[in-house]
Amino acid sequence: MQTIICMKWGNRYNYVYVNRLYQSILKHTKNKTQLICFTDDQANINKNVICKPLPKIKLPKVIALTPWRKISVWQDSLFKRNQDILFLDLDLVVTGNLDRLFKYNPGKYCVIENWTQIGMNIGNTSCFRFPSGKYHYLFEEFEKNSNQIWKKYHIEQIYLSEKIKDQIFWPSDWCKSFKHNLLPKWPTRLWKPAVLPSNTSIVAFTGKPDPDDVIDGKWPVKHSQFYKKIYKQLKTPQWVIDNWS
Repeated sequence: MQTIICMKWGNRYNYVYVNRLYQSILKHTKNKTQLICFTDDQANINKNVICKPLPKIKLPKVIALTPWRKISVWQDSLFKRNQDILFLDLDLVVTGNLDRLFKYNPGKYCVIENWTQIGMNIGNTSCFRFPSGKYHYLFEEFEKNSNQIWKKYHIEQIYLSEKIKDQIFWPSDWCKSFKHNLLPKWPTRLWKPAVLPSNTSIVAFTGKPDPDDVIDGKWPVKHSQFYKKIYKQLKTPQWVIDNWS
């Protein structure tokens, strides 16, 4: 049994994101696979998704709704030891086979090389796999010194990248960023949609736009930044519709 986990808290992403992720997982796996969703609200989530309460973690209030909450999945009590657990953010689209993410360097921590920090040994935790129980100290150290750690590292994936000395990056063509890798530069994006590479399994939609925005052909901007509408425009790629709707 392959185990994939996700987390849903607050109101940024609703149950639809969990259900679409689950359907994508079924579409892009051949091996038996389960999805566990840690959430504070399981209403309307597909009954075949295993819903569990958000793992407990001591978080400073100022970062309670940030990705620092993902540190909670590293604690020793959540899974049987020595399982490879694949974590997927909700704001990504599965576009290709996921089974190979379990076969790649089993027993190791595997993560995306952050697209904006190539060569700096920083992982992007939109998609990562870890062996349960091996790195439980990451959670324990954070709980003891949460204020100091978040003030030092600012972002949880930087904390993980410094502490896990044997991290391995996924092959670069497996996981892409919609904005940083696939979206054509302006003004080309006004008439040309993003092209999906043939060997890509994961496309992450960090920040804005979300997959729903892309399908609607929108790139939301803050009212105070209306001038960004000049270049924050895009065409909807068919592959997003095929893998997300």
